[in-house]
Amino acid sequence: METKNEEHLKRGLSNRHIQLIALGGTIGVGLFYGSSATIQLAGPAILLSYLIGGAVIFMIMRALGEMAVEDPVSGSFSAYANKYLGHFAGYVTGWTYWFNWIVVGMVEITVFGVYIKYWFPGVPQWVSALCALVVFTAINLIHVKAYGEFEFWFAMIKVVAIIGMILAGLGIILFGIGNGGVPIGFDNLWANGGFMPNGALGIVLSLVMVMFSFGGIEMIGLTAGEAENPKRTIPTAINNVIWRILIFYIGALGIIMVLYPWDKIGTSGSPFVLIFDKIGLPAAAGIINFVVITAALSAFNSGMYGTGRMLYSLSEQGNGPAYFRKLSKFGVPSRGILFSAAILLVAVLLNYLVPEKVFYYITAIATVAAVTSWSIIIITHIKFRKANPGGGAFRMPLYPFSSYFALAALAVVVVAMAFIEGMAVAYIVAPIWFAILFIGYKLKMK
Repeated sequence: METKNEEHLKRGLSNRHIQLIALGGTIGVGLFYGSSATIQLAGPAILLSYLIGGAVIFMIMRALGEMAVEDPVSGSFSAYANKYLGHFAGYVTGWTYWFNWIVVGMVEITVFGVYIKYWFPGVPQWVSALCALVVFTAINLIHVKAYGEFEFWFAMIKVVAIIGMILAGLGIILFGIGNGGVPIGFDNLWANGGFMPNGALGIVLSLVMVMFSFGGIEMIGLTAGEAENPKRTIPTAINNVIWRILIFYIGALGIIMVLYPWDKIGTSGSPFVLIFDKIGLPAAAGIINFVVITAALSAFNSGMYGTGRMLYSLSEQGNGPAYFRKLSKFGVPSRGILFSAAILLVAVLLNYLVPEKVFYYITAIATVAAVTSWSIIIITHIKFRKANPGGGAFRMPLYPFSSYFALAALAVVVVAMAFIEGMAVAYIVAPIWFAILFIGYKLKMK
């Protein structure tokens, strides 16, 4: 049965689009820009952190996937929260997810501004951020296929670069390519203070950045309303994208820590640049700079897509202004996209005022927003299962134990943020945001 969303939004996203959209939204600055700081928290044990984080994300995505296959609508988890937990839950979920992508978008165009200086050092950071905002707002105002195609090719660049880095690294490790024919071996994984140099606490603290790195994977559920065949493409995308992301993250970071002592990573340039330099690849720094820029723009592109669709869904539920329900002649929620772009101008201002601090402040806030959305997905799924005891056609494995494991892990991440310098800002912003939502909801109900 078609929903109101399906009557208006155009189903223009194929399976290849959805697969790469999920990868594009997830493999971003958390890997290319934040990996050095994450490694310093846990050492080689960061590989365990990604295994744990990947398991948590898999459970969240299977919970979302089960609901999305049964009811493939745009705005997915906000619409499901509205249905199974009540209007206030749908209201909080939708607006918090919109806020999450606004914040992530600020991170991505900030990183774009930082890395574009490699080629154009004289260009102010805020000018680059503004240019990225204008260009990708325009792309998202075109038909959804335009967004899908841009995201497909941008994500493909990242995937090819990471695979190339992994293969190059294996060549150095196993065959000594670039090292005089002498294989390096795997000693660096345990030679500098052991595999867990900072103990279990290091793993727990690193989970904060690990989970931030996975932010965006829930975009698969958001595409359900525009997927050409959601009952086939959503399960395929969820099952495939998890192991691909784990390979890219664990494979890439594992190679880096085998080649270089973990406590030296990040002290002499990007670890990705160092690998290509070691095998004698010309212009390695320029190539990786290009990849990081496309990674940031890819994730920003996903964010622009997500914010517009979520505002459209909120208006459909009655949890947002009816103004956002109006679609353009191309069938895209142009009003929601333009409103989000206007709010993202704050990032341009921050890049003008505090360019050196903006990344860590925004990362902390984005992590709390993502954890909130993921927690509500799990809680909504628990209610969904109570209403549908047999479950859907695409069942979440090990239910209900998997649900409570995921919720406990997300709680640990929130607590761990208190012990990481610069992350405490989230404890100030989050209560203010939820207070604003509560007041807004009460005013809406009058």
